[in-house]
Amino acid sequence: MGDDLLSYQEAAARVASFATERIQTRPATERVELAYAAGRVLAKPLCADADQPPFARSTRDGYACRADEAAQHGLLRLTGSTHAGSPPAGPLLSGEAWEIMTGAPVPEGADAVAMLEHVEVLDGHIRLHDERKLKPGANIVAQGAQAVSGEELLPVGTILGPAQIALAAACGAAILHVYIRPRVAILTTGDELVPVQTTPGPGQIRNSNAPMLAALVASAGGDPWVFPAIADTPAALSAAIKHAASPAAQADLLLLSGGVSAGKFDLVEPALAKAGASFFFTGAQIQPGKPVVFGELKHCSNEMLKGFGDLLRGSILATAESPLPFFGLPGNPVSSAVTFLLFAAPLMAAMAGCRELGPHFVLARLTESVPGKNGLTRFLPALCDANVPMGSLPEVKAVATNGSGDLAALGRCNCFLMLPDELPNPEVGDFVRILPL
Repeated sequence: MGDDLLSYQEAAARVASFATERIQTRPATERVELAYAAGRVLAKPLCADADQPPFARSTRDGYACRADEAAQHGLLRLTGSTHAGSPPAGPLLSGEAWEIMTGAPVPEGADAVAMLEHVEVLDGHIRLHDERKLKPGANIVAQGAQAVSGEELLPVGTILGPAQIALAAACGAAILHVYIRPRVAILTTGDELVPVQTTPGPGQIRNSNAPMLAALVASAGGDPWVFPAIADTPAALSAAIKHAASPAAQADLLLLSGGVSAGKFDLVEPALAKAGASFFFTGAQIQPGKPVVFGELKHCSNEMLKGFGDLLRGSILATAESPLPFFGLPGNPVSSAVTFLLFAAPLMAAMAGCRELGPHFVLARLTESVPGKNGLTRFLPALCDANVPMGSLPEVKAVATNGSGDLAALGRCNCFLMLPDELPNPEVGDFVRILPL
C-alpha cells in the first residue's frame, strides 16, 4: 500500500465532489404513469390538489356530538348516521348525536366523536360513561390538517416508494414527471468467463459479476446495459470501451469489472489511458476493493468507431458529448459489490436526480469479535439482525468467508461491516457501522 493511494474518506470525497457537480445539471425528464413510477425520482414537486382531508373526518367508529354536552354524561338523542363515502351533512342540533363510522365526514355542528366502546345506548339515546371525558377535537382529523390545497408535499429529487406512490394517488397524480434513469454500461473482463447458461470447461467460471452489477444498478435506480464478457486482449477491450463511449450508446456511466490490478492480463487501466481517460484516483486504502479506479472518458467520435458498426445498438446520436465517468471495479465479486456501493451508487444517485446521495451507513452492535488488520478500512460480509428488543440497536456479525471471491459468503450476508483504520480490533458489544446490501 503506497502513499499514492487515497484513504476511503478521501476517495469518497472525490466521488462526492464530482457527484455534486453533476447535480448542478439535472438529467432529462419524462412522464410516467403512476403504476410504473415506483423507484423513480421526482422531477417536479408533488402538490396537494385539495385540502387533506377534504372534510373533517372521524378516526373512530362511534358517535359525533358536542364535546361539552357529552362530557356532562347526560342523554343525547340519536338523530342520524353517516358512513365513509357519505357526503358531509348536518347540522347537528343541541342535545343530539349522530352514529358515525371511521373515515366518515363529521356532521356540521359536531366537534368530537365519542368512541363506540365509551358510550351506552339507551332507547335511541347515548350517554358517555361516567369515567370517560371528551374534549373538542377528540377522534377527529380537521379539514386540511394533513395538507392544504396547493401545498408542496414531495420536493424534487424524492425517490418514489410505496408511501410516496400512495400520496401521489391521493392527490390524483395519475401521471408524474420523473428523471430519466441513468444508462450504465457494464463491461466484465476475463478469458475465464462463460455465460450463466453454459457449463464451464476446465479453468472456466460462469460470469456472476455481470448479473450482480446489473441488479445493483437497477436497485440504485439505473438502466443496466450488459456487454458480453470481454476477452483479455487489448484489442477486444479497446473495442468495447469505444462502443460504450460512443455518442450512439448514450451511456451515462461505465462500469468495468476485472483487470484493474497489476498483473500481466490486467489491461483496463492501459486501455482507458489509451482512450484518453482522465483518472481521479487509481486505488484506495480499502479491503476488499483496493485497486478501484475512478475517472472520466471523452465520448468517442463516430470517426473513431469505423470498423465497429455491427456492435452499435442504434443510430440515434447523443446531442451532448460530455465526458463519460467510469469506475474500474476489481473482478472478485465481493470487491465489485463493495466498491459499487461505496462509490458508483452515490454517483448514480446524483445522475438520477436524487436529493440524498449516500452511501447510507447504519449503526449496529457487534456480537462477535473480529480479528484486526491495520492500515486499511475494511468492509466484511456480515449478517445484520434487526429483530431486537425495543430500544436496542440492530446486531451484526461477520460472515465466515474465504476471501473476496467467496460468492457463497456474499449470498449469506445482507450488509458489509465497516472496520475503519482507527478501529481495527472491535470487540463484542462495540458500536460499528454497516453498509446495507
